[in-house]
Parts: sequence; C-alpha cells; structure tokens
Amino acid sequence: MPIRTARPQKGRWWGALVALLVALVLTAAAPAADGPGETGLRFEAPGTFVMYNADEGAKAENGAFVLPVAVVPGNTGPARNIKVVVDASGLAGVARVSEGSGNNCTGGGWVWTCQYGTLDNDGESMPPFTLHGVDGTQPGDSGTVTYTASADNTASVTGTTRMIVGGPTLYGLEEPGKMTAVEPGKPVSLTPRFSNPSRFSTQRGIALRITAQGGLVLAARHRNCSYNPTFTDAWCTFPAKAAARTAYRTSSTLTFTAVPRELTGTLDYSWSSDPQRPAGLTVRGTGAPLTLTRTHEGGIHDATSTVTVVETTVQADYAALTGTVRGRVGDTVSVPLGVRGLGPGRPADERGRFEVIPPEGTTITSIPYTFEDTDGKWACARPKKPGGAFVCDLDSDVLWPGDDGTTSLVFRFRIDRQVPGAHGTVRTYNPYDRTPGNDTARIPLEASPAPPYRSAVRPAVLIPAVLAAVAVAAAGVTHRRRRRAVAVPGSSADGERSGG
Repeated sequence: MPIRTARPQKGRWWGALVALLVALVLTAAAPAADGPGETGLRFEAPGTFVMYNADEGAKAENGAFVLPVAVVPGNTGPARNIKVVVDASGLAGVARVSEGSGNNCTGGGWVWTCQYGTLDNDGESMPPFTLHGVDGTQPGDSGTVTYTASADNTASVTGTTRMIVGGPTLYGLEEPGKMTAVEPGKPVSLTPRFSNPSRFSTQRGIALRITAQGGLVLAARHRNCSYNPTFTDAWCTFPAKAAARTAYRTSSTLTFTAVPRELTGTLDYSWSSDPQRPAGLTVRGTGAPLTLTRTHEGGIHDATSTVTVVETTVQADYAALTGTVRGRVGDTVSVPLGVRGLGPGRPADERGRFEVIPPEGTTITSIPYTFEDTDGKWACARPKKPGGAFVCDLDSDVLWPGDDGTTSLVFRFRIDRQVPGAHGTVRTYNPYDRTPGNDTARIPLEASPAPPYRSAVRPAVLIPAVLAAVAVAAAGVTHRRRRRAVAVPGSSADGERSGG
C-alpha cells in the first residue's frame, strides 16, 4: 500500500514562514553579543606605592597614585562602560584621601568611583584620589587599597596596592653648582652629598639618581649602579643606613665627560631613602663600588635635588651678515641682514640677538616676516628713540636658523638723501661667542641722485608748481570773462557808439 503524506494546511504553512522571516530580521538587526572570552580587563597598578616621607607628616600631599586599567592583550572585543570602585579604608591611621586631580572620579570618605568609558585594545589611567599625610607615622607604616573594575560585557577583576610611609627626606645642596671651561672628552669629577636632618634613620637603604643632559656622559661605571645604554642616566644603591641628623658624601667622585661641539650641559642628582629602580636602566656597572662616608652638614639642606650647570670650552662664533643700501634718492630697497653661525657649537637655548642701526640718510620702513601664514610688518623690536638700534631676538619664534646656521631678515630701507660716506651697523651677540672680531659689520649707503621726474614730483617742488598753475589758470579765466562782457551787443558801450 503506498504511504500517503499529510499535506500541511495552507494557513499553518504561511504562519510558519512569516515567523521564520521575522526571526531572521530581528537577528540581523540586533547587535552582536560578545562571546565568552572575547574581552577581559586587567589592572596594571603597582604592588607597592610610597605615599609620603615620614618626616613630612600632615604636611604631605601626593596626587601621583593612578590606577591603569587595560584590555587583556589578544582580546578581540571592546570592554564597554568600565567602572572602577576604589576602597581606601585600609589607610585609616596612616593617610587621608581627598578628591583627585581628574574629573572622572567621584565619591567621598574612603570610597571613590571612576568612570573609564569603553576601551578597545588599549588602556586608561586615572588618579582616584589625592593622598595626605598623618602626623605620628613611622617609616614602613602601611595600609592596603583595594579596587574592582567592572564592565557591561566582561567579568569583574579586583586588585590591591600596599601603600607605604617612606623613610626620611634626604636633601642635597640648596644652591646649584657651576663648572666652567670644561674641555670636551676630558674627565671631570663631582662629589654628590646629602643630609638627613630628620629624627628618623633610613631603614631600607639609600639610592642616588644621576641624570646627565646636554651632551654630558657618565664616565665611571660603578658595579652598585645601573645605567641606561647611553650612560646618561644612572641609579646607585647603598645598603648603609643614614643616621638621623647626619650628612654624607660619596667616598669617590663621579666622573663625566662632555661630547664635542656641545656648549653647555647639566648634571642632576637626587637622593632617596626608598630605593626603587627606575625602568630602562638595564646596564650594570663593572667598576669599583661607590660608597658613602660621613661629612660635615654645612650648606646641605632644603633641596631634594642638586643641579650642576656645565659650560664647555666650545664656542659658537657668530659673524655679522651685512649688505649695501644701494639706490636712488626716494627709492625703497630690500637688504638681507642677520647673523651667520660659524660654530663649531650652536646655542640651543640662549641663541642671542643681532642689532641694526640704519645709515644716516635712510629710514627703515619695515622688517617684514611671514609666520604661520600671518603677515607681520616688524620682525624686530624698533628703537624707542631716533638713531637707536633695531633689535632682533634670535630666541623669537619667528626667527629660525637655516641648515647652514644663517639667520637673516629682509630690511626695507627708504633712501631719503645722499650722505657721502654714510654707513650703518649690524652687530651680533651670543654668550658663547669668543671671537669678537667678526661680530660687527658696516652697512654702506650708496645713494644716487633722484631722476628728474622724481625731483619734479617732490612736495617741495610739486606744491609751489601746482599753486602757480592754479593761479595762472584763475587769471586766464578772469581775463576771458572780462572780454566776453565787453563783446556782448546792447551793452552801454555799444549804445554810446550808436547814439553818436
């Protein structure tokens, strides 16, 4: 017997089709949900954080604590509407907290909530609060801050940071030092010193941070120091404890050298009683260790870092760049003037200036420049009194040296009259120029007489001529009017002649 299949009823078939189409449309229009494991969060906050130095007490204030939150690397989806809740109640007795410097964290007391928004494959940092010190704490006192990050589409994560009261503040020299006549390549020595004027001794050791800038390079490579690959940054540790109200210096000197062509540099060092090695200092020294020895405290206070300014024997020779004012009386001519840098060094900060005094018989009408599409008429400061100098500041934003070290501007001179032998002056200056013989140059004036047509239109000639012409024209008009009056028929003169 053949098997008979039941035919669906027309109404049921049509209803099923409509339901299927509606489901497909809704599925296409709905936003795709993040699947399990597509995104996740993590904290990148430090495990420990030094809040303040014990000797600061209630005067301490620190807003540097931030909470970095990032999407787990390799995740494909964003984390939406991230919120971080921070609980600082574990700091009771060792610190106080108040509103942070950011605008995305709100709260009060010990609990603060920060809105981080949506993150894709990156991270964001915010300061949840500002830390304040408490009187009576000791070095090493601590508390714990806990924080939880949550988002609309991922699991919450929690982290903690141990917040520590640091050791005493260590001070260096109050006044910056200065070294002059340092020869490039020749080692120069420096002895760092510090004092501990507080009632606390250092319990966690001592660290010295040294930073060389402006072409200075650290020459000594002590094995208790870590350096960056260019040996311009160092971090040295000392296990010795600095007693309260004492001062120390390094037992041997730090040596450094200046590289060729550099004019100046700085050597900055600071001391810390809470050693934490900075990132990037990966090269370990191999020489004899740097140690500490006790010394007199005089002059060591009130400065947490000490800066030594170094001036080398390198010069930046400037030569005046001049030109001739040449033309006829009445002309306005353009003359480039400025300074040519002959080196071997080039000033980076104090680039100096050049000054221009125009030749007698001329007037500077403008010193135009174009800067960021803005036209300007005066690129240099004008003199307050006649005969003074126009001063062009080489540190100005509108003046930049070319690749050959030349800086020049176009001066517009109007030639007012002939003055035989007249000349102006262009003079250069910078604090590193030790060759004064080429700092000044003349600006000669070579003026020719004005052409005849120009003489005719000068005000002294033109105005009297115009007045004379107007008088002649007026006299002619008056004469013609009188002649017309005589020639008109029927006038009294004609009547007299006809009556006779």
